[in-house]
Parts: sequence; C-alpha cells; structure tokens
Amino acid sequence: MTIFRRITFATLAAPLALSLAACGGSETPEGEVAQSEAIAKIPAPAGQEWSDTARVTEYDGYVIGNPDAPVKLIEYASLTCGACAAFSTDASEILRNKYINSGVVSYEIRNQVHNGVDLVLARLVRCGQPESFHPLAEQVWANLAPLMERAQANPQALEAAMKLPENQRFAGVAQAAGLTEFFAARGISTDQANSCLADNASVQAIADRSEKQSTEFDVTGTPTFFINGNNLGSLNWAGLEPMLQRAGAR
Repeated sequence: MTIFRRITFATLAAPLALSLAACGGSETPEGEVAQSEAIAKIPAPAGQEWSDTARVTEYDGYVIGNPDAPVKLIEYASLTCGACAAFSTDASEILRNKYINSGVVSYEIRNQVHNGVDLVLARLVRCGQPESFHPLAEQVWANLAPLMERAQANPQALEAAMKLPENQRFAGVAQAAGLTEFFAARGISTDQANSCLADNASVQAIADRSEKQSTEFDVTGTPTFFINGNNLGSLNWAGLEPMLQRAGAR
C-alpha cells in the first residue's frame, strides 16, 4: 500500500499524537559543516528584501532568499509537528532578518507528511502563490495547539469526510477540522481551498514525494536540516544557528 493510501485511509482522530511521536529537536548536529570565513552580505535588487523572493524547487520545496545564496538551508518539516512549531517560533524572525535578508542564506521547506491532517495542511499552504507558502506555514505552526485540538474534537466528522467521493474527501476533512475557516482568514478563500483539495493527483504527489525523499535523503524525523547538502539531523534553533555561522553566515 502506498503512503498516500496509508495516510488517507488511516484514522485521522489523533494527528497531534502521531506527529509528536515522529519529531524532535536537538542541540547537537549529526553531520558536519565545513568551516568558512564570514561571507559578505549580498545586496538584494533595489527596493526588495531577499526574503520576498520565493520559488518552487525541483523537489517541490518552497525556497525564499537569494537564488544564488552560498549557504543553502533546507528543512524537512511536518505541519503537525510540535518541534517544527517550536523551531518556527524561535527562528523565523531572526532567520529572515539576519540571515536570509543578508543574501548569504536561502531557506527551503520541504514537507514530510506524518498523518492525514498533515497532508491536507501541506496542500492548503500550496494554494496561493509561492510567496505565501512560508507565511502560511508559520501561521499553522503559531496556532498548532488550537488547530490540533479542533481537529481531534470531532473524530466522527473526520471519519465521515473520509467516506466522501475522492474529489470531496480532503475538502471534507479540512471543513471538519476547521482548516477551511483558518485559511480563509489568511487569504485562501473557501472556493480556492476546495479547488486545491479536489485535485487528488496533487495531494497524492505530496504524499509520494514525502515518502520518496525521506528514503532517498535519510530523513527519519522532523525537523531535519541540511546545509549545503549535509544532513545535520533534527535540530532546534540553538543547535542550527552555530552551523549557519560555521558555514559563513555571520
């Protein structure tokens, strides 16, 4: 059975418990980052900040920052992972203002999907333009506890949604979990969300890429970080920032 079928036909009643069991954050990196001299700041185009520059990568990751940044940071993250939420809270502002806007660091998020609600969230944060992916993901993590409480409050509605026709199923899950309302308040209309979630092929592609890349790049939990291709394992901000500095981002 593919990960898509395991996720979409599994019980969705306890997404937070599932995701917390699969994620963590440590201060000690697993891999190595080569020591580099401090890299000079690289100015953004006139009237812009590097953090406003966003694109989708060949791995369906969403990267912000200088496309030619010498320090490339990649995070494999789950949108229902408590450690990912903690990292976002601790790191987002300083990572954006000090490191990404310097032009030295680019920051790519790739989804590792842990459960059905996670999969729905991963599709919803892709419903807007590439520039909206990081802000929407940050909003999910900033509100993770109440979102998951609401998702778990009505398991019967989630189970009923999973019995709907395929082109209605994920929109039904989003509605039952309160996600449609959450994203509507953040610029993704109900019609837009329903249209995104009716595209089963795009939802399946997210799940399939999650499984393939987790195996290919040895991503065993979230958040897992890479700097310039080196797998550093699961880190919190206190453990990651020195690695960015070691790579030349000062």
